[in-house]
Amino acid sequence: MQKSDFYFDLPQELIAQTPLEQRDSSRLMCLDKNTGAVEHRHFHDLVELLQPGDVLVLNDSRVLPSRLLGHKEGTGGAMEFLLLEQKGTDLWEILVRPGKKAKPGARFVFGDGLLTGEIVEVLEDGNRLARFEYEGGTFFDVLEKIGQMPLPPYITAKLENKERYQTVYSREMGSAAAPTAGLHFTPELLEELKNKGVEIRYVTLHVGLGTFRPVKVDDITQHHMHSEHYFVPEETARAVTAAKEEGRRVIAVGTTSCRTLESAFKDGRLDPCSGYTDIFIYPGYQFKCLDGLITNFHLPESTLIMLVSALAGYEHTMAAYETAIKERYRFFSFGDAMFIHD
Repeated sequence: MQKSDFYFDLPQELIAQTPLEQRDSSRLMCLDKNTGAVEHRHFHDLVELLQPGDVLVLNDSRVLPSRLLGHKEGTGGAMEFLLLEQKGTDLWEILVRPGKKAKPGARFVFGDGLLTGEIVEVLEDGNRLARFEYEGGTFFDVLEKIGQMPLPPYITAKLENKERYQTVYSREMGSAAAPTAGLHFTPELLEELKNKGVEIRYVTLHVGLGTFRPVKVDDITQHHMHSEHYFVPEETARAVTAAKEEGRRVIAVGTTSCRTLESAFKDGRLDPCSGYTDIFIYPGYQFKCLDGLITNFHLPESTLIMLVSALAGYEHTMAAYETAIKERYRFFSFGDAMFIHD
């Protein structure tokens, strides 16, 4: 298939700039992956839509407030760091702007001196390695105080509350972007689902900035996915394996949970494990684990809409997106959601 097969014309005003006041009041499009039938509901209706015995798998990764605004020591020149990946104790791979100021040995100050960083090395791709210094606590404590959320480029509005770009169940620090399908859940909704008999289980996949990387090749089979770290705990492995053996549904919340399950599920079972995945799911892929998916509405020509098309069918997916635009659904990170089911 060609990249252009996944293009659709999205009006700018449908890109959600701010989250709704109540997380679970978002609209929810229900898409039957077998027939293509569409039903319009609200996210809190999941209590009616999910069944006792369903296993709902969520990604508990927490977004790093990884955007650091500061200045160069000595000259006072403005500088922005974006943390990409931890490489050692207080050592990080970073993106920097402007790059010409960030030569090895250059030092930078953030948060009125709460944090200082020194460039250690310039990497081949232009990223830098930086070592950080601070007084008291941990690096992540300092980051929570002075770091800003690395919002996607299509969100231009200011985020008033940093926690609105975190899921209510986030706990494992490490993502460069939120697993946004989970932003709709409230503690109350999760409790209602548990009371109904839905099994709530977690995996961890730390979302990398590569999630925003566009597909640049026309032939999508030639696209190479970024690699991301995942972890599957024992209780999740047991629950998913039992569900598959007993014919109960396994439903992923978000493409990150989906990619984790499909990467780790082998020989008819899910075992506790951790590792890196660069799995690219597009039409023609045969799902091994997943029966359903809760996800947001994604960018045209993105790997995410390709994944959705693999599960729901290409024609069903593109028709559903056409309906979403006609019905004025809100798109992307702070937008509405879709429940793909059988």
